[in-house]
Order: sequence, then C-alpha cells, then structure tokens
Amino acid sequence: MGFRGEGALLTDGAPVDVPRDAAREAAHEELRKAVYHQNEPGPVERLLDWIKDEFSKTVDGVASPLGGGGNAALVVLLLLLLVLGVVLWRRYGAPRRAARAAGGLFTGAQGPRSAAQHRADAAAHAARGAWEDAVREQMRALVRGLEERTVLSPRPGRTADEAAAEAGRALPGQARELASAARLFDDIAFGEHPADERSYRLLADLDRTLGRTRPTPVPAGGGTA
Repeated sequence: MGFRGEGALLTDGAPVDVPRDAAREAAHEELRKAVYHQNEPGPVERLLDWIKDEFSKTVDGVASPLGGGGNAALVVLLLLLLVLGVVLWRRYGAPRRAARAAGGLFTGAQGPRSAAQHRADAAAHAARGAWEDAVREQMRALVRGLEERTVLSPRPGRTADEAAAEAGRALPGQARELASAARLFDDIAFGEHPADERSYRLLADLDRTLGRTRPTPVPAGGGTA
C-alpha cells in the first residue's frame, strides 16, 4: 500500500521502526484516495436509498396489524395515495374555487333585469326544487333591489362579497347577515356545496328585511371590499 507499519523490514531484511501514529495517518491518507471510493453511491443515490428505506419502514409498520404480505402493503399504498389525493385537492382545488368566486354576481344573467324579475325567477326555480338556481336568482334580486333603492350604485362585475361589504356600510344593522348571505351564495354557486330550501328561504327573508330598512346611501363609486 505504499507504507510500512511499526516493526516492518527493509528490503535487505533490516528492521525499521515506524511510529504508530505516523503509520495510522499514512493509512488514512492512502484510504482517502479516490480509487477506493469510485464505486460508492453519490449523494443523490444515497438520498433516494434513504427515502426508499423510510417508505418501506412506514409501509411495513402500518401493514403489520393487517397481517403483512403483499395484499396488506397494497392496501397501505392505496390509503397513502388517497391521503395524497385529498391533500392535493385541498391545496390546489380551493384556489380554483376562489378564482371562480371572483366572477361578477350577474355574470351569465340574461341581460339587465329588475329585482322583481329576479325574484320571480327565483320563486319559479324554488317551485320546481331547483334550489341552486333559486339561490343564485334570489341573491341577484337582493343586490338589484339595493341598487334600485340607491343603497348601492350599479356597477358591472360586482361580486356578492363586494356587494355585501358595500351594503353593510349603508346598513350596519344588517352587515353581519349580508356577509353571511354572500358566503352562502359563494359556497353554493362556486364552492360546490349543495343548495336546499333553507338556503333559498334565508336569502328571501333577508331580501324582505332589507326592503323594510332605511339605509344610509353609499356615495356613487363607493368602496369595494
């Protein structure tokens, strides 16, 4: 190896003494040479091996109560994939719903319509049990009614949340109910939550309550949420 330890012999047979510490250091220096490590895995391979080992330990630990074996490992793997799917859906699905909720309240409506027309449409949808459509039209009726009474200034593209925030400043006694109505509308119209008769009745009752309330008008072009 290119060095001689303590008690080694010269080529002519004469003994030579090499200090123990010097021999150890010489051995370390020899072993540091790249030729001895050229077949060792790199840092990426070591990381992948570690992840594989940890995953195997996790699967084995969870599969043990299920009796172990290939079927148990498959069940565990499917459960892990299911959990991963839920996490990804909650992480990336929610922003998509929020982006949809940013759409205008009257987007998709059949042209400009009065509050009375929206109320009539909402009642017709409710009569046949189409609760999501009933909720959508009733919320439009509520906001259009506030615009007709000059509580809100008409503004294209206004969202339910913006309408609730603006109207809440003019009707502070109903600000909380307006905010709740906007959240209910967003959950049903954009969040894929089911609508029902109770949802429709809540918005219809609030619409009637607002019609009996004396407002402090919001200035033209008044703030947005």
